[in-house]
Amino acid sequence: MTASQGAESAEGAAVNTAIAERIIGHLVQVAGNPVVSPNGQWVAFTVARVDLERNTTVTQVWMAAADGASPPRPVTGGEHDGNPAFSPDSRTLVFTSRRSPAKAEATLHALAVDAPGETRTLATMPDGVGGPAVSPDGRWVAFTSRTQDERYRAQGAADGDARWQSPRKIERFFTRLNGEGWVFDRPQHVYLVPLDGTAAPRNLTPGDHQHESPGWDADSASLVVSAARHDTWDLDLAVDLYRVALDGTVTRLTPGGGYHAWPSAGPAGAVACIGFDDPMTYPQNAKVGLVPAGGGSPVWLSTGLDRSFECTAGTRPPVWHHGALLATAEDRGNTHLYRVALDGAADPAPLTAGPLTVKGFDAADGTVAYAASTVAEVADVFVLDPAAAGGARRLTDFAHRYRAGAQPLGWERFAVPCPEGPGAEEGTEIDAWIMRPAGFSPDERYPVLLNVHGGPHTQYGESFFDEAQMQAAAGFVVVMSNPRGGSGREERWGQAILGPTHPVAPGTGWGGVDVDDVIAVLDAALQRYPFCDPGRVGMLGGSYGGFMATELATRFSSRFRGICSERAVNNLITLEQSSDMATVFRSEIGPTHLDDPGVYMRHSPITRVADIACPMLIIHSEDDLRCPIGQAEELFVALRLLGRDVTFYRFPGETHDLSRNGSPVHRRMRAEIILDWFTDKLAPAPVV
Repeated sequence: MTASQGAESAEGAAVNTAIAERIIGHLVQVAGNPVVSPNGQWVAFTVARVDLERNTTVTQVWMAAADGASPPRPVTGGEHDGNPAFSPDSRTLVFTSRRSPAKAEATLHALAVDAPGETRTLATMPDGVGGPAVSPDGRWVAFTSRTQDERYRAQGAADGDARWQSPRKIERFFTRLNGEGWVFDRPQHVYLVPLDGTAAPRNLTPGDHQHESPGWDADSASLVVSAARHDTWDLDLAVDLYRVALDGTVTRLTPGGGYHAWPSAGPAGAVACIGFDDPMTYPQNAKVGLVPAGGGSPVWLSTGLDRSFECTAGTRPPVWHHGALLATAEDRGNTHLYRVALDGAADPAPLTAGPLTVKGFDAADGTVAYAASTVAEVADVFVLDPAAAGGARRLTDFAHRYRAGAQPLGWERFAVPCPEGPGAEEGTEIDAWIMRPAGFSPDERYPVLLNVHGGPHTQYGESFFDEAQMQAAAGFVVVMSNPRGGSGREERWGQAILGPTHPVAPGTGWGGVDVDDVIAVLDAALQRYPFCDPGRVGMLGGSYGGFMATELATRFSSRFRGICSERAVNNLITLEQSSDMATVFRSEIGPTHLDDPGVYMRHSPITRVADIACPMLIIHSEDDLRCPIGQAEELFVALRLLGRDVTFYRFPGETHDLSRNGSPVHRRMRAEIILDWFTDKLAPAPVV
């Protein structure tokens, strides 16, 4: 490297650092988790703000008048406040926090809405508080918390010294969870505490089993939850709905064998849910269902819309509203709010429109509120209003504030004919997007970064995405798409890459038509947009997208000047043995890795590592349990022994979710690494 090249590299690194700080930094305020007061007058929601100097994300609860008559304002002053819930008289707001002097403890609080008053502490729990829900009679608050085994309270163990803990006896799968660590010996239970704080919390569901999403029955005498309480839950992957009485009596509502989650009890005792019938085939488009009050199989109400109601942007239980159910579903890059008829006679009807992603919603007494984002706007809170422009009234303006400081960019949507194969019919198209770089000039040619999402059953879409914004701000053309295997489309689209011997819906397996689609999108972008430089193309992806990165490197190295494989799947056999989701991948591949190890290896790019010739950047978190770091180590060792150009970054203390939920400083460092590396690898060839 010459002195001038070194100066240019240092200058580029400084620019990339500034970009990462601007996009990720303290300017970001994002609204989420809206909750409507029972009288329909107020909307409470959370606001998250990144504090780079202190390396933390601050969350507070805000409130706004649903009619927009008064501006939104913060109503809590903590740094980790969230999960707001109203009392039935709309006069008290319950929320979670971490206000205990003990670092690991979580707290539950109540705050008067309509009068001055002190914030009351209802519960202090040793291991988290989530999902608070106030009973319809206003007497109780149900919430979830993890119940720790005695080993966590053994002498010395409470101080973090594991040498004092007794050994763990493992008898089932799914003993750990990415981002949570060991969970089988600290299962999530449902607790109950009086809203007036006059008694200590009581565990309603003690035992070995996990419980999720508690919601109240109308008579306040019981709750509905989702759980896997049968003996073979870790083998058949079934999840059921249960009714839990206040005396702790548990009654199963669904007959077993399916996936039934996100319960919501109606006024007459029937229970709405989201799920599907066969958990041993994944992916499927999750549907909205209705279980009779006395129990039974759900009647699936949303089959008129072949889209998934379990969404990449987040899922919550359906909301009962004016004789129907409200739920969100993905549709070709959008995520909209839908009205689902209780008799299933009509197709789900969208209540939102346009290119956007609904990230959360709630409804009460005629008021429907939601948080939504677009590609150039961080999430704000809106209320449906037919009289307002676009059919919605904006309650917050965080997107405007962010735009003023960070100058986010828009993108162009385009479609590409789908290559032949499973999931494709005549005229089928792949949805794709292209984002031009900052300072774009049509007379220039720019380096291109091809992105592939994780999942695979997720989607890119009409939502603010900091990864794309940073890449474009650094001078790259950003190309993204939703290939087969992803969500937001018909069920057969998502199932197109199930294993070739899958017993229900055989497809091409990972690395089949999904690769065909991604390459078709890249070819189309290079052909249609003359500002794309075909000689300076890079590619990156994480998780399943990391699998695609390594796979493309084994098959198309000559087309890429550099590829970043992040938190990747490189070896499907070792993944099926060591992931926190170990044994679940057979639901996608078909046979187990014991019955047919060959199919797992044929679809593992590590077996073709000798074919990788382009430079590789490997990024992985050391506490990743979803794709354990051994996946990265296998790739690095092989490439290093082969003498290839490979760089490996390991992030300590981070999980599979580094890019989304990692510490702000690590997120910034990661962004700098990626931008600097591609700036170097995709630089113009020196003039000779």
